[in-house]
Amino acid sequence: MSDGFLSQEEIDSLLNGGATSQNEEEIEKNDILSDIEKDMLGEIGNISMGSAATALSTIINQQVNITTPVVTITTLKELRTQFHVPNIALDVQYTSGIVGENLLIMKVTDAGVIANLMMGGDGHVNTVELSEIELSAVSEAMNQMIGSAATAMATMLLREVNISPPTSEIINSDTQKLSAGITEDEQIVEVAFRITIGDLVDSSIMQILPISTGKKLSSIMMGVQSGGTKNETAADNQTAELKSQPSMQQQPVNNENYEPIQNRIVEKPIETPQPQVEVQKANFQPLQDKSIYTEPKNIDLILDVPLDISVVLGRTKKNIKEILNLGTGSLIELDKLAEEPVEILVNGKKIAYGEVVVVDENFGVRITSIVSNDDRVRSLGR
Repeated sequence: MSDGFLSQEEIDSLLNGGATSQNEEEIEKNDILSDIEKDMLGEIGNISMGSAATALSTIINQQVNITTPVVTITTLKELRTQFHVPNIALDVQYTSGIVGENLLIMKVTDAGVIANLMMGGDGHVNTVELSEIELSAVSEAMNQMIGSAATAMATMLLREVNISPPTSEIINSDTQKLSAGITEDEQIVEVAFRITIGDLVDSSIMQILPISTGKKLSSIMMGVQSGGTKNETAADNQTAELKSQPSMQQQPVNNENYEPIQNRIVEKPIETPQPQVEVQKANFQPLQDKSIYTEPKNIDLILDVPLDISVVLGRTKKNIKEILNLGTGSLIELDKLAEEPVEILVNGKKIAYGEVVVVDENFGVRITSIVSNDDRVRSLGR
């Protein structure tokens, strides 16, 4: 501007409303991870979170689907504008094979549905606050998901992948810190998934990785080994050895001593006379009838050994929620009818059936049927 005129660059900047700097920022972000690296991270996320969905489905007994992820470059500060608090954040550290942070973010409303299903409910809840037991249940579910995802990654990357015990935290404020190892302005990789749980949840879940961890994962997938920590280097060497080891058909040939097979003299192997072997018909002892059980000869040596006798009135199954709701005066319905006989156990082994009677103000059991002596002795010996 020393000559009083605007340059073409300044004119373009004014006409575009400053969009040039914004475009440069977008270009800079794209240079952090190439499209191929993003595709690799998407493929890793697709396989690992697919395994996590299977683990979650087993825990809550519901159909869980996680769609193909979308990989973008952002910061934690920008990320806060994409979701509304409260959220639950699970912070996990990769400790070997891959070293770095891994942050999993889920809506509290979705976490409430998972907690309700794990505690025996039907999942029809709409809570924005989690109790201590609900937070513990969701943390365990997310822990199982991350563990299953790490196992899938280890299989895919041909290396051992270990994680630290995860820590979970409820994010109730827009200014609350999301991760101890990732700063607010640091460039990160956001891998966003769509998650559905039956007809109860249709939402999103986010996986956050530092750029260094994302590049490490993509480089391993592409077979490009890079320097890292001691644990990473050892894993890299193992991966490279597995990927580069030739098969039996690919072994190199020493050209100096190589001779075409047509020019080789193939010597006929010397036949060694085989010794004569005498073959006889096999003779077996006649089979004996073992159906009649005979009492051990030394059974009298243990006749004075005391045994615990217990009577089972009945059994039933309750989920965790029902157990926690039990109190004084609560009724527990058993799986036996009133007229059905009770089971008589000796050291936990069933030997007879009977009916409950009262003898001198004490409960007793009158034996109505008894297991055979053979079965009783066999059960006591197990």
